[in-house]
Amino acid sequence: MEFVLTSTEVAVFAGTFILTLIAGPVVIPMLRRLKFGQTIRDDGPATHLKKMGIPTVGGLIFIIPMIITSLILVPGYPGILPVLLVTLGYAAIGFIDDMIKVVKKNKDGLNPKQKSFGLLLVSSAFAFYTAYHPELGTGMILPFLGIDAVVELPVWLFIPLVIIVMYLITNSVNMTDGVDGLAAGVTLIVAVFFTIVAMMKPEWDNVKMICAITAGGCLGFLVFNIHPAKVIMGDTGSLALGGVVGAAAVLMKMPWMLLVAGAIYAVESLSVFIQVVSFKLRGKRVFKMAPIHHHFELSGWKETKVVRVFWLITIVLCLIGFATLRFSIF
Repeated sequence: MEFVLTSTEVAVFAGTFILTLIAGPVVIPMLRRLKFGQTIRDDGPATHLKKMGIPTVGGLIFIIPMIITSLILVPGYPGILPVLLVTLGYAAIGFIDDMIKVVKKNKDGLNPKQKSFGLLLVSSAFAFYTAYHPELGTGMILPFLGIDAVVELPVWLFIPLVIIVMYLITNSVNMTDGVDGLAAGVTLIVAVFFTIVAMMKPEWDNVKMICAITAGGCLGFLVFNIHPAKVIMGDTGSLALGGVVGAAAVLMKMPWMLLVAGAIYAVESLSVFIQVVSFKLRGKRVFKMAPIHHHFELSGWKETKVVRVFWLITIVLCLIGFATLRFSIF
C-alpha cells in the first residue's frame, strides 16, 4: 500500500492557511465593533475571567477560507461539497447559539432540546446521504484488520449509528473548546491524521482534500487563538470542526477511529457525562470541574500546560491510530 503526498494537498493546506491569516485581521476588528464579546462561566477558573469580552464567533475566520478553498476544488473533487454543506449546517446551529449568547450577554444560548434537535437534523441528513449514495454505501472497516477489511451493515443499523456518531463528535469537539488553542490544535492534528490516511485510497481523495483544508484553517486560526487568545471560535467554529472530523471518519468507513485519534474529544465529553450523573445520583462531583481540561486547571496546571499535554496525547493517539490500520507510512 503506497503513501503518496502530492502538491495538491500541500497547496490547499497552504492556501487555506494563508486565507485564514488574511481573514483574522479583518474579522476580529469587525467582531469588536459589533461587541461580539465572550461570556464566561462564573463557576469556572478565576484565570478565565480576563477572557470576558474577547471577541467570539471567531470560527468565521477559518470557515470563510474553508468555503472559498472548497468551492475552488469542487469541479475536480465534487465529493467535497456534501461535506462542506453538512459542516456549514453545524456551523449555522453554532452561530445561532453564539448570537443568542451575545444578545443576552450570558453563557446560555440555545436550550439543550433546541440544540440537540438542530444537530440531530443535520446528522440525519448526512446519514441518509451516505447510506443511499451509490459510491459510499453502508460499509464499515473493521478495527485492527487493515483498511480493506470492510463489512456491509444493514441500512437500519448504519443510519442510526452515523446519526449517533455525528451528534456525539460535534458535541464533544464543542466541549473541548474552552481553553486557548485546545480545540483548534487537537483538530489540526486529527485533520492531518485523516489527510494522511486518506492518501492511501483514491476513493478517499475528497476526504483528503477537505481534511487538508481544515488543517490549514486550524493552523491559521491558532495564530489568533493561541494563549493569550485574541479571538474565540465559539460554537460556530467548534461545531463546524466536529462536523468535518465526524464526516471524514464516516466517509472513510472508520467512525471507531474517532475513539482512537480523537480520544481527547471523547474524554472531554465523557468527563461531563460522569460529572452530571455522579452529581445527580450521589450529590458529589468526580472532577473539580468539567469538561476535564478545567479540572486540570483547578488542580494547578497552567492553561498552556493543559494545551501542550493534550496536543502531545493527540499526536501519540494518532500514531496508535496508524498502527491499528496495519500499514507503514515510514
